[in-house]
Amino acid sequence: MKYNWDWSIYLKPAADGSGTWIAYLVAGLGWTLVTALAAWLIALAIGSLVGTLRTTPMKWVVRLGNAYVELFRNVPLLVQMFLWFFVVPELLPKDLGDTVKQMPPPWGSYLPAVLCLGLYTSVRVAEQVRAGIQSLPRGQMMAATALGLTGPQAYRFVVLPMAFRIILPPLTSEFLNVIKNSSVALTIGLLELTGRARAMQEFSFKVFEAFAAATVIYLLTNLVVVLLMRALERKVRVPGFIGSAPQGTGGH
Repeated sequence: MKYNWDWSIYLKPAADGSGTWIAYLVAGLGWTLVTALAAWLIALAIGSLVGTLRTTPMKWVVRLGNAYVELFRNVPLLVQMFLWFFVVPELLPKDLGDTVKQMPPPWGSYLPAVLCLGLYTSVRVAEQVRAGIQSLPRGQMMAATALGLTGPQAYRFVVLPMAFRIILPPLTSEFLNVIKNSSVALTIGLLELTGRARAMQEFSFKVFEAFAAATVIYLLTNLVVVLLMRALERKVRVPGFIGSAPQGTGGH
């Protein structure tokens, strides 16, 4: 059976009456970005804290951090998304749980999606931060201590600024993963870019055109992110600094 291509479909009215199909998809990109950015802020904050604590001499804190990482890293993202949407509201106090379940769309799907993506990505950020800190020469912490800085001050003013410079490339990859993983939110009813491409396909029966447009939009969005992060890397790079230490010499 021959498929009839119709690239003019993008300029035809969308089924919901909001405008053209291309405007419908761009609106989906907006939800993808606000979901990914909110989740990334959560991931960066929690992941930086957990990753840093896992390099401290306090063994019980390290064990708690390890348990947190293993918990969220070993459960599939889709399962976590369903848990946040279907299970967590049932575990809350009845009044709060009812409020969460009765939130109007799209907020009833947006909040669980952001929390799920944020916590799921935070463990990956934590691993990057831990590796970045441990890749620094041990002498940096010793020098900071010799200057009279306390442990928290040494992390804040010496260790973390250098570690984040080292891990900017993998952090860029994690941010791209958040953008792409936001597509899983369509399973709980959030009409982000992939969800709207699927809706376009169902209403117009133009499956190739719908997902071709979504693919191009994802590619362009991620390309912009990569270019911005590369510019940031060049701006914060420390000339002559060697990020990785020989095996066995990395420390806190």
